[in-house]
Amino acid sequence: MASDTPPRRSTFDPRTPAAPRLPSTLVQASPHYTTTRRHSLYGVEDRIIIDPGSRIWKVGFSGEGRPRDVFYTGSANDKPLWSLGLGSDSAEEAEKERILEVKLEAHLRSVFHDSLLTDPKARKVILVEHALLPLYIKDIMARILFDNLQVPSVSFASSHLLSLLAVGRITGMVVDCGHLESVALPISSARPMYPLIRTTPLAGGRLTSHIRALLLLFGTYLPPPTSLSAAVNVPAANRATRVPQEILTDAVVEEIKARCCFVGEALGFTPAETREATPGDELASEADMPPPSDSTQSESDFSFAGRESNMSSHHGSSDFSIISTPRVPGDASRAREGHLQALETLYKRHSSSTELRMRVSPPASQPSGTGLGTLIIPGWVRERAAEVLFEGGDVDERSLAEIILDSLLKVPVDLRKTLAASIVVAGGTAMLPGFIPRLHQELLRAVAPPTATPRNARTPVYDPYAPLRPLLPYFAIVNNPSPRTAESRTRAVANAGKAPAFTPATMAWVGGSLAGALKTGAAEVNREQWDMVDATNDRDDDGGAEPAGGTERQVLILPDWTRVPLSVGAPPANAPRILEAASPGRFTSPGISVGA
Repeated sequence: MASDTPPRRSTFDPRTPAAPRLPSTLVQASPHYTTTRRHSLYGVEDRIIIDPGSRIWKVGFSGEGRPRDVFYTGSANDKPLWSLGLGSDSAEEAEKERILEVKLEAHLRSVFHDSLLTDPKARKVILVEHALLPLYIKDIMARILFDNLQVPSVSFASSHLLSLLAVGRITGMVVDCGHLESVALPISSARPMYPLIRTTPLAGGRLTSHIRALLLLFGTYLPPPTSLSAAVNVPAANRATRVPQEILTDAVVEEIKARCCFVGEALGFTPAETREATPGDELASEADMPPPSDSTQSESDFSFAGRESNMSSHHGSSDFSIISTPRVPGDASRAREGHLQALETLYKRHSSSTELRMRVSPPASQPSGTGLGTLIIPGWVRERAAEVLFEGGDVDERSLAEIILDSLLKVPVDLRKTLAASIVVAGGTAMLPGFIPRLHQELLRAVAPPTATPRNARTPVYDPYAPLRPLLPYFAIVNNPSPRTAESRTRAVANAGKAPAFTPATMAWVGGSLAGALKTGAAEVNREQWDMVDATNDRDDDGGAEPAGGTERQVLILPDWTRVPLSVGAPPANAPRILEAASPGRFTSPGISVGA
């Protein structure tokens, strides 16, 4: 019997469903990465931006807002690729250079073949050049890129200039707080003023060693209970011990620094509190601590705690101290114990931060229990560990505010107001919460008038920054997340906090991405130039004669502001003949050229 119901239509449709067309501005080059660039993966127009740090590298394509990959140069416990120290002899330096070349080759190959998945032969490279990067490291990188990876060209761009370009400026004071050192460099009209550069070793590495020392002195460690019954019956206070140094690996301290620490506001101590925290000048300001677990690490790798956070307690029978000075007698050691207790009390009184508990692996020397150990981090250590970066006064270890002001003192007078109102802070250490607002406070405190001196004082108060006091209302940090512009002038209000919301750690890479997208020229070295120098060196070697500067000829084509004179700026307006007679390449910038 035929049914009157119509046959059911199949829901299967072999045709490709029609998808709504997206606007042209939202077309993505890759379904795995959110970007609006069409040629990031499949074309060769975009350049490769490499920001090589001593510990962390950031790589990606130009025209994108963030790096494709950020990776450690090894594990978190490995040492940096290069350091500020020198070897004892030439053989040791040569061996370190060979090891560095092997590591750099592995990392550069990983950039193209693992991180970016692109052909290096068809990609131009922009290498973010840090201000004090040694020339032999740039030579090794260029040799690997040209000889091994066969890249078409390598452009060297200043990291400070790129950080300034990322916030849309060409004039400003850039402070880069990295791992090895912090560098302040003034830039005027896209021209870095390298002779006015100021540096300090107070940076991420010093902060890491300072946090480790504070935890060894003031932290608490709870070892895992030996059994389940002990975990219930034995109180945690009875199991508390001093922190073993074996558990404070570089990875653990880096995690504490990145996830637990922040920067508190400046404290205005009263004279009574200051005398309580610093009972006498005769007390040593060094902290004795046990020898490191790594035999290759020496006592010079540790940092002193600074003037306010004087760490000076006796620790067991250790013969090592944060600064290598002879031990003081027992009376002074006991006095330093009391000084540390007063310091801890002082910071606890002004700190409302809570302590944190972190699960860590127990040291191998202790018997294994049931589970992991617990590291108790005091709240005042979390808040005041970064004080070491803002405590200066030493000639060789200036604070961050002091290197900015010292550089401003060297700048011509007519540029000081513009640079003071356009300060840019970059670098991974500046990622600490509250770092940039605290730096602004320290700048204002350093430039503020000194306290009134007694009338019977024979010597006046040392005031090095008196010439900068008229700039007090104009100080402004462009990428300050919480600017205070109540007492500032119009220029400071217009600049403070107006930068795009790029993280300080990726500021230089973002500037390189923008420079590559705009096809802005830089100090570029082509492969033809490199091969020509190689051929010249080979002919000199075959001739048997020692080439004149043969080892230096290869690196002379690389940009080096320490050897060549700075480029001449724009000529005055009343000298048109000089402008006509000058060569076209005379007015280019050592970082990024501003003329076609």
